[in-house]
Amino acid sequence: MTFKKISLAAALLLAGLAQAQTTVVSTQMTPVEEAEKMRKIILKGAPDAVNFVTEPSNTYFTRMQAELGSATGKVHVTLALDGEFSPLDKLGALQDVSELARKLGSSREFDAPSLSMGKLDGQTQKFIPLMANTLQMVANKKALPYLPKGANLNTLTYPQLRDWAKAMKDATGEAKLGYPAGPRGLMHRFFQASFYPSHTGGIVRTFKNADAEKAWADLREMWAYVHPRSTSYGIMEEPLQTGEVWVAFDHTARLLPALTASPNDYVTFPAPSGAKGRGYMPILAGLAIPKNSPDRAAAERLIDHLTKPATQAITLREIGFFPVVKADIKQLPPGVQLASQGMTAVFAAKDGVKSMLPVQLGAKGGEFNKVYM
Repeated sequence: MTFKKISLAAALLLAGLAQAQTTVVSTQMTPVEEAEKMRKIILKGAPDAVNFVTEPSNTYFTRMQAELGSATGKVHVTLALDGEFSPLDKLGALQDVSELARKLGSSREFDAPSLSMGKLDGQTQKFIPLMANTLQMVANKKALPYLPKGANLNTLTYPQLRDWAKAMKDATGEAKLGYPAGPRGLMHRFFQASFYPSHTGGIVRTFKNADAEKAWADLREMWAYVHPRSTSYGIMEEPLQTGEVWVAFDHTARLLPALTASPNDYVTFPAPSGAKGRGYMPILAGLAIPKNSPDRAAAERLIDHLTKPATQAITLREIGFFPVVKADIKQLPPGVQLASQGMTAVFAAKDGVKSMLPVQLGAKGGEFNKVYM
């Protein structure tokens, strides 16, 4: 009898502990390495135990829609891109976090444009910004002697990139320009963030016009100098570190391991410009509280932890996503600061042509990306 009572008590205790976890469903940090850093490093010191669950962006809307329809919500907080929140907000699936934003703002300084983007209807705060990012280019310093005469990395053009890649291949006998065009790569983001806006001024209405035809012809010419293994690359940090590739395009977070490992070996810069300007894609992720979150207080405690300046600096150091609150990053490793310099150059480009993530397509998002591939 005593043993049964103890067993019952233990079971109830374990059930209570499980219920005490704050569950986060996230479309971000889905690579295994990033998810583990989130669980073991970034969330270390959080006021409550956290169950961090990743969800592919193409099934995220369906999952959260089902969550909204359940009798009892299981998700306390959801972490997603700004555009991924919009269709949920139209369903009435997100709580008003205006008061939370004011409360947090008393102890930290948010980037005003980022905070404003959290007002999905223009008036009510529906998500708290968490981190920002973009895509950029990295070059091993071994590649710099082959730059075309008069070329400047921060104002590089696509013809100059082609000539640069050709010069490297002519000199080394190997293609040294690389893209993440493999099954796990972000080549579709190259088309949406840089290639199409730079050459056509858009990514949808200009998909099939004369400017696009010329751009594809130019890309085909340049592809002769792109490393043939690009169609298998998922993340560019490995071919950069092995020296297989000297110049690469990728998401900042995916380039960070190479920059951190050998910061003195690389330079960072924006993707090239085309006839319409220099395409780039700002990426903003935030934290929202679902309408039927089981514990709003726990959700607020977690959001408070993740938006503290110290946590924001750790997030940048570990996964390469940049703070949306004023934080001291001068003490961070040189590789992280190098990534920051590249991101700053992307946003500072005078000929920048901004494109937004096509994330309001729900389950159709994957099909949309495949069109470009």
